[in-house]
Amino acid sequence: MAEVAAQQKHACPACGADAEWDPKRKALVCPFCGTVSPVELASDGTLVKEHDLVTALRAIPDDKRGWGNERVAVQCQSCKAISMFDPKRVAQRCEFCGSPSIVPYTETRSAIHPESVLPFQWPEPQVREAMRKWYGSRWFAPNRMKSSALTDTVHGLYIPYWTFDAQVHADWTAEAGYYYYETRRKSDGSTEQVQKVRWEAAAGSINHFFDDELVPATRGVDMGLLRQVEPFPTQQVVPYASGYVSGWVVEQYQIDLVAAATNSRQIMDDKLRALCAAQIPGDTYRNLNVVADYSGQTFKHVLLPVWLLNYQYGATTYRIAVNGFTGAVAGKYPKSWIKIALLVLVILIVILIVAATQN
Repeated sequence: MAEVAAQQKHACPACGADAEWDPKRKALVCPFCGTVSPVELASDGTLVKEHDLVTALRAIPDDKRGWGNERVAVQCQSCKAISMFDPKRVAQRCEFCGSPSIVPYTETRSAIHPESVLPFQWPEPQVREAMRKWYGSRWFAPNRMKSSALTDTVHGLYIPYWTFDAQVHADWTAEAGYYYYETRRKSDGSTEQVQKVRWEAAAGSINHFFDDELVPATRGVDMGLLRQVEPFPTQQVVPYASGYVSGWVVEQYQIDLVAAATNSRQIMDDKLRALCAAQIPGDTYRNLNVVADYSGQTFKHVLLPVWLLNYQYGATTYRIAVNGFTGAVAGKYPKSWIKIALLVLVILIVILIVAATQN
């Protein structure tokens, strides 16, 4: 295991307390006296690098492991998320699902540390307002939920992602179908137009560059929920510095590079197939075959900002996620059976009215 570096402190120049990243002021701010720290987080001119995927899959260097500062890890026994936070903080509940069943976690080998991060841009008050508007736009939600659900704690977390780039050349073959119509006489003497398909061989090629295909590396947040608050503007990531995550909880990736690369390749293959299908002439197609050549494959390990809210309504726990950079909101909510019944009743009345006017 690589040696753990000493904790990099970001002390307040006024009172000496640890400064934390403030998304509203986009700076390190002391939570006690409010002093803005003069520390420049990316003053060395470091650029965010893309790493060759093939080389990385063969051997991951030890100098890419660890966090660059001291972190305490716990694992939730309910959702299995691994949270990394500052040693001075005491974890009592899982930041992801709220479960009290958390235990210390000791990794058998240090994780690959992220080299880039997309800092939080939306502060908590703005996030709460966005959630409140989102609640208000859910017509089927119970009315009393809109005034009670926001009493829960909102958590800001950095979620691990892998990004993948690739240049692809693909050759495709298929059978292109062209519709035409024949007149057919029916048994009663009338005629009708019957659709037929004329099949012709078709072929082509395509060149495409996949840029920053995102693969979430989390187990603590539902994949479908994250996909709803994407995209994240990965072109605006900055080189990793511990100051950006100071005062915030970070999830350690639990989908490793090998699994993420396999997932990314499937995503690219599906998108490439759709691009090839769009080139096929005619009205329909069949037997599409795509032969792809991938080159220049690279990856990054990044941290992306997400706000989470778990709230209880009745016996069910619901979750809302907010993109910490763009403010996009997604989540699940309870449905009011009274509102649903009213909608069904209105639809039935409309159908009856339309039927009555046609008679």
